[in-house]
Amino acid sequence: MRTLHAQLRAEVAKVIIGQDQVIEELLIAILSRGHALLMGVPGLAKTTMVHALAEVMSLDFNRIQFTPDLMPSDITGTDILQEADQPGKRAFVFIKGPLFANIVLADEINRAPQKTQSALLEAMQERQVTIGDETHPLPDPFLVLATQNPIEQEGTYPLPEAQLDRFLLEIDVGYPDRAAERRILLETTGAAEHRPQAVMDTEGLLSAQRLVRRLPVGEAVVDAILDLVRAARPVGGDAAIADKLLWGPGPRASQALMLGARARALLQGRLSPSIDDVADLVSPVFRHRMALNFTARAEGHTVESAIARLRDTLA
Repeated sequence: MRTLHAQLRAEVAKVIIGQDQVIEELLIAILSRGHALLMGVPGLAKTTMVHALAEVMSLDFNRIQFTPDLMPSDITGTDILQEADQPGKRAFVFIKGPLFANIVLADEINRAPQKTQSALLEAMQERQVTIGDETHPLPDPFLVLATQNPIEQEGTYPLPEAQLDRFLLEIDVGYPDRAAERRILLETTGAAEHRPQAVMDTEGLLSAQRLVRRLPVGEAVVDAILDLVRAARPVGGDAAIADKLLWGPGPRASQALMLGARARALLQGRLSPSIDDVADLVSPVFRHRMALNFTARAEGHTVESAIARLRDTLA
């Protein structure tokens, strides 16, 4: 798996310069069969990155631009009345929407109204869509990789906590460093256009996803995950941060840490995760599953500082 990991990274690097940590966390989410929320300002190649990952894994890819007038049927599909085989007969035929793909990029996900978010929530949780009294299964694998702009909030609909919890990871996409930005400047403004090549097929990905769930996890790692998640809650949590929390992570966070740690270990060629794998994933697993109360925010505390405190307890 380590060789395949290197090949995946090398192909994605043909079109994405820098952002190594972001790509690593996206690969962890994909191997864990989990959805991911990418937080970053416009212009950081989030769409290009997701499309490149779909190409190197030979996965069907659809992009949905979320807008305030987007209706559920615009993403799920709808029944259309068409002429049947017999003359004079008509029947309803289901026309699939853009959700029917292996990787769906939900661009600016918080711009769609709640009705559309509810349809997306069913797809994310149940991996199916319901039209009338008919249920249509989505492809396997099915992954939602959503983007959100953390700065501009005008005309947006905040995602409900129930939907945020469905994202395995919230991935912070930051600005590239100077060296990476210099390479971007030189390599993406010339005549040559680089395209990644597929190094994995769908069956290979499904096999890797099944393998992740079979990796053994030591008792020390299981206890570390449980201690960490329970310490991040306002009731019974770590004494240094419990009174600052409005809410904390539930059992899905424990599951996300367990699966993510296994996937990270597999990517690095190890057959069992370590506590270091758990520590590396605390921020992307917790940052959208925790909120500070008003007093803590007024005093200048942040969710990241609370997560840092929790990460220190693993040392």
